[in-house]
Amino acid sequence: MKRLILLLLSVAPAALFAQEKYTIKGNIGSIDAPAKVFLTYYNGAVAKTDSTSIVKGAFTFSGEVKDITQASLIIDYQGIGIQNLKQRSTKIETFVYLVNGITKISSPDSLINAKITGTRVNEDYHRYISFLKPAYDSERKLNHMLRTVSKEKRQTQSFTDSVNQQESIIDGQFADLDKQYINKNPDSYISLRALKEIGSYNPDINEIEPLFNKLSPSVRATAAGIAYQKYLDALKATLVGAIAPEFSMPDTDGNKVNLSSFRGKYVLLDFWASWCPPCRAESPNMVKAYNNFKGKNFTILSVSLDQPGKRDAWLKAIHNDHLTWTQVSELKYWDSETAKLYGIRSVPQNFLIDPSGKIIAKDLRGSDLDAKLTAIFGKM
Repeated sequence: MKRLILLLLSVAPAALFAQEKYTIKGNIGSIDAPAKVFLTYYNGAVAKTDSTSIVKGAFTFSGEVKDITQASLIIDYQGIGIQNLKQRSTKIETFVYLVNGITKISSPDSLINAKITGTRVNEDYHRYISFLKPAYDSERKLNHMLRTVSKEKRQTQSFTDSVNQQESIIDGQFADLDKQYINKNPDSYISLRALKEIGSYNPDINEIEPLFNKLSPSVRATAAGIAYQKYLDALKATLVGAIAPEFSMPDTDGNKVNLSSFRGKYVLLDFWASWCPPCRAESPNMVKAYNNFKGKNFTILSVSLDQPGKRDAWLKAIHNDHLTWTQVSELKYWDSETAKLYGIRSVPQNFLIDPSGKIIAKDLRGSDLDAKLTAIFGKM
């Protein structure tokens, strides 16, 4: 039960799209020095943090970004610095889109009660959040129960089953409202965000492609819309039954490795990263599968989404987790061309490819991976 945090990766040259020249004018009560307000966002793949002083409640930001970009506004009332605020669970922030025009933020006291006007994208976003209120109310009610339930009850299987059922119901509630919003607002940029929430990290192409096609041509023509169309194309190209797209990447010694060089074997194409706890937790299952079936025409090819400059962390994780099969990486994080080719938006993910190069299964982990390989090769 997690709302998707969106990271829009550029898949087209920025020069093809107009820069978004934004201005944010805020007026938050009578807040004064030493208070500051911080604006945090990504400009392309680069994390940015801007700050300005608040004078008698007023503050202003202006600048340019490559595309419509979601940002966070955070007020530092004591002037202690954003790093110190990040250590506090009570940090209060509000979201705003950086978009052409003047966005106005006004409140008699705090960001919690702020009204945002002046630009359609921001006005639509706050209408969208209000539209989702029934689902958010359900989510808050469940979270309150989780915070107040006794430790003894929390540890029972019946409680776990009940929570899982409630989370599933709430997820469905969010998805239904997102679909309603898209159908009612096909010409809103925020409908593209709603679509991504439905799809989350592992969407059903048959569900989300018709919804995407309902969006107006102007929304689909935005940089984010074009990027999402390419993402849908990647999902279709990697469905079970498709031939796995070819790619070439450097291994740990810098030598190029082609996917096609594994033809004639069953290969588990594994996307992971050293910084990803679920990936590292899956390492023992991968090692077990590799050792059990490597003598039966099976191998693994791991593609790491480690960050630029983090080669040592990548190599250390390979060594510590005993990953003795072929390892490749562009060290480009989410900007990896191979990750885009396969529509990867989260890790771990994997694809089981047969000797002819055809994808025969996806996202096999733990006992599911062992069961699939056992069905192919027989019991050890």
